[in-house]
Amino acid sequence: MSKSNVGTPVISVTPVVLPSPGRGDDLRVRVSAPTTGQELPVVVFSHGFGQSSDSYDPLVDHWASHGFVVVQPTHLDSRTLDLPPEDPRTPLIWRIRVEDLTRVLDGLDLVEAAVPGLGGRVDRNRIAVAGHSWGGQTASMLLGARVVDPEGGPGEGMADPRVKAGVLLATPGTGGADLTPFAAENFSFMNPDFTHMTTPALVVAGDRDQSALSVRGPEWFTDPYSLSPGDKSLLTLFGAEHSLGGLSGYSVTETTDESPERVAAIRRLTTAYLRSALDPTDTSWTAARDEFAGSSALGRIEGK
Repeated sequence: MSKSNVGTPVISVTPVVLPSPGRGDDLRVRVSAPTTGQELPVVVFSHGFGQSSDSYDPLVDHWASHGFVVVQPTHLDSRTLDLPPEDPRTPLIWRIRVEDLTRVLDGLDLVEAAVPGLGGRVDRNRIAVAGHSWGGQTASMLLGARVVDPEGGPGEGMADPRVKAGVLLATPGTGGADLTPFAAENFSFMNPDFTHMTTPALVVAGDRDQSALSVRGPEWFTDPYSLSPGDKSLLTLFGAEHSLGGLSGYSVTETTDESPERVAAIRRLTTAYLRSALDPTDTSWTAARDEFAGSSALGRIEGK
């Protein structure tokens, strides 16, 4: 898959270190931004299990070159940090992940100052979160999703009013009986409740994404759409597996369904969605959705 040169030139700075008392390690993030433009919206992106802020270039490069400031934290589960399983933070990583995203929002002054020429160009009123796989669950928490507590209650609300929209890519569905015995025993946090996820979001799922963690089929990954209230859209990609065609890198070995066409569609559609979700006067999403529905065999889009 080749890089696209379309769009505004991008500057990327890494690592930007955000002080993180109580975390054990300060939070390191990567910031990518267009070199021109004013009132730039922000997307905070949460990576999947084991990945890092150096992942997802096909998506991040596109968003940044089309007018977004993209901030990518490296969570504690990243292979680059090599956190041992016996580390006392390990059982709490799901929660620390959510706190990482909140810490980015709290530290936008430091983020903005770390990138040459970015000062004064960021629109703090237009903020979205996004994530892939486990990162999708992490991002969903700031949109209003919760983790069901051991007693079966709805769990703690961790929604952030600063976040106006989200993009959830290959995000796991409900837990409980939907999990395999291994997942239920080892990943108790995989028990989301989407009934409080009221913030607008685009959910992207592959119709061949068969998870080893769930006894259900690929429709498991549509739960964030079907079980949440409010303004939601669902992009179902035909033939797509968990990498959705190769989002995690330009050349990665874990991609099992490489498709430059599919990745290009995701880039185009998520960009249009974010523009419109963060600016009610922008019609990019309506135009892109209609064009995709009328001319593409790659998938379908639903809304509610």
